Amino acid sequence: MQASGPTSSSGPRDAIEAEAARLLAKLHSDPTPQEEAEICDWVECDPRHAVAFARAEAAWDAAERLKSAAADVTLPSMPEIVSEEQQRRLSRNIMIAAAVAILFFIFAAIVTVRTFSGVDRYEAALGEIRDVTLDDGSIVHLNSDSEVEVRFTGHGRKVRIVKGEASFEVAPDSERPFDVEVRSALIRAVGTAFNVRMRPALTELTVTHGTVTVHCGNKAQQRVTAGNGAVIQPRTIVLTRLGDRLVSQRIAWRHQMLELDGETIEQATAEFNRYRKAPILIGDTRVSPLRIGGRFRVHDSRAFLSALERTLPVRTVRGEDGSVMLLYRDEEPTQASEGDRS
Repeated sequence: MQASGPTSSSGPRDAIEAEAARLLAKLHSDPTPQEEAEICDWVECDPRHAVAFARAEAAWDAAERLKSAAADVTLPSMPEIVSEEQQRRLSRNIMIAAAVAILFFIFAAIVTVRTFSGVDRYEAALGEIRDVTLDDGSIVHLNSDSEVEVRFTGHGRKVRIVKGEASFEVAPDSERPFDVEVRSALIRAVGTAFNVRMRPALTELTVTHGTVTVHCGNKAQQRVTAGNGAVIQPRTIVLTRLGDRLVSQRIAWRHQMLELDGETIEQATAEFNRYRKAPILIGDTRVSPLRIGGRFRVHDSRAFLSALERTLPVRTVRGEDGSVMLLYRDEEPTQASEGDRS
């Protein structure tokens, strides 16, 4: 006997895509509350379902662009361009196209309303570190210049990292998984703690407590336990063993600290620039590969610059706008004494 609810998640990608399309179409046919709950359960029970369903989000923007473009078109009157018979055929085709367009707009609106309703946005300004307690008791720590979107339902807890870096302390709830979407990846946890940083070409995951799963594209789901991490790219998930020292270094920002352990000056200045409006610049390529260690407050770059000048051949030039240029300090020639002159 054929089941009336959503199908299993064990099928291949094509089957999941087809099921997502069928369930979206069902939303247009005045579903009952029970059917709506079944659809929500299907979307949230597997990251692959969530990814497939999320692709419909783009339909709204496409529909809006199509609607705007159609509104700007002005045509001459019908008798001026077509015969009476052509007008009848054209009118019939227009009616069909209009009906399809209306269905498309309704479909996109339903998807968008269900996807985006109840979204809360939280952000930390440049130089700010912010803690946010969510409705379920979970805590989101936002690093400088970061933003997240949060949407809770009766079936799941969803967070999307828009930019920057965030650390999560997830309140346990076995019936509502905690999903963090970042670029093309989906990170799922129930009760755990982890850190996610968006870098220019990849996403860096650090798990500090418990276990999370990571799903990205067509790759198999990966489990990441405490003390480990992952480097996530659109087509790859590389698991990494971190150790206590590296984990501590990655989350030191939550205590407004930067821990440097032999990083290059180029890497160190990039970290400090995350909290500065006026950047630290490198004006000599010989400075970039020099290395430094130490523990510094994120808003106290003066101590960092002082350490550079004290321990390395580096000198600083300060600009009127607050920026700082790092230059290589060449050794001054030794002056011969009068007695050594011939």
